[in-house]
Amino acid sequence: MLEALNDFLSGKLLIVLIVGLGSYFTLRSRFVQFRHFGHMFSVFKESLRGQAGQLSSFQALMLSLAGRVGAGNIAGVGIAVTLGGPGAVFWMWVTALVGMSSSFFECTLAQVYKRSDGDGLYRGGPAYYIQHGLKLRWMAVVFAILLLVTYGFTFNGLQSYTVTHSLQNAFGFEPQYTGIALAALLGLVFIGGIKRIASVSDLLVPVKTLAYIGVTLYVIFTQIEHVPAMLETIIKSAFGLDPAFAGLLGSAIVMGVKRGVFANEAGLGSAPNVAAVAAVRHPAAQGVVQAFSVFLDTFVICTCTALLILLSGFYTPGFEGDGIALTQNSLAAVVGDWGRIFVSVALSLFVFTCILYNYYLGETSLQFFTRNRLVLLAYRGLVLLLILWGSVQNLSTVFAFADITMTCLAFVNLVALALLFKVGLRVMRDYDEQRRAGIAQPVFDASKFSDLDLDPQAWPVKPVAEAETEVAVGQAQTQR
Repeated sequence: MLEALNDFLSGKLLIVLIVGLGSYFTLRSRFVQFRHFGHMFSVFKESLRGQAGQLSSFQALMLSLAGRVGAGNIAGVGIAVTLGGPGAVFWMWVTALVGMSSSFFECTLAQVYKRSDGDGLYRGGPAYYIQHGLKLRWMAVVFAILLLVTYGFTFNGLQSYTVTHSLQNAFGFEPQYTGIALAALLGLVFIGGIKRIASVSDLLVPVKTLAYIGVTLYVIFTQIEHVPAMLETIIKSAFGLDPAFAGLLGSAIVMGVKRGVFANEAGLGSAPNVAAVAAVRHPAAQGVVQAFSVFLDTFVICTCTALLILLSGFYTPGFEGDGIALTQNSLAAVVGDWGRIFVSVALSLFVFTCILYNYYLGETSLQFFTRNRLVLLAYRGLVLLLILWGSVQNLSTVFAFADITMTCLAFVNLVALALLFKVGLRVMRDYDEQRRAGIAQPVFDASKFSDLDLDPQAWPVKPVAEAETEVAVGQAQTQR
């Protein structure tokens, strides 16, 4: 029953919602993800500068990449290629292209409706823009519960199982001992709160990403003569034009979209919770940064895994096995047995940072209901126990349930995005107008949006003179 329900929700409904609404957002915004593509790099550079005592836009980006770049980029891509053939990679790209616009608007809205948490930091996300933007408390509660169950608990158990059994296959480590070590390390990070989670992500995310890209580039360069033919195979298979994969057209679309969404999370409503914590000059700037993270996740990391598999010579049509084994054996076929060890170590780093991200999403959901410290401590304890339990249990049935709750999560968030889309467009147009006026770093003027339920601590209304000074500084920076 779970399998049939999951097939309908994530295999049919989710495709229509993600691709359909993502395409609508793309057209109505005049292709915001393409118009701002070059600008993404300058915003990314600017995001390195933070304000004292606040989390920077770069830290929010690293934290969101901690979740986006996870097991889905290794195991998920392997599963997509196994079940959908090379054509699934193309549909992952399509999903990411339209998903970049969804991510732009959901993260921009998260910034608009964020709230000060009283400790000098911010909280936000779909639950907050549903409550303060749509005034639908019940819908916000539903979203927060789904987010807590899906990310705070279920996905953490699954990630624990994935990494402990990968290390067992590579090094022979007993899962129960690996689970204890994993829980102990995570506990040390959890007690430091969002600032420590962000600091650890700042360190590990670039290391794991660059190392993985570096090894994949080595594989690509050693097989460079086969790259054009492989890209042609991906395109042909996506439309059923390659005889070897003609029977996989439907599976290619379904698996490409499904695994693409799972990997980059655009439209799911998870990344906005992280995007809201950054201190930025304008909400749309964080939207641009988070759209860039979707690009990095799918077009860089997922494509690396796909090319690694397809260029290795290990993969053949009809391959039977899990996604991790396929990636490990593919790399080993090119570089030798150390490739299996590298994939296991890379997966361990991916999963570690992903659990930090999942934990924070659950904490954000919990704090939507209560700020009681005892409740927070109980949540931390439950997460660590679940990580220990998940390290020795096959949670495939639980994962099927999580797929269903994740699809429901996306449904609630996408409905909210559609209803708040006009607000997102207003904020985007304000950002665009300032950029056209020559302002390199647009500034959000809360007085122009006085009809919205904004937090005055997050977006204070500035005196006219101060606002004009900021505009003048931005223009001077542009001229320099």
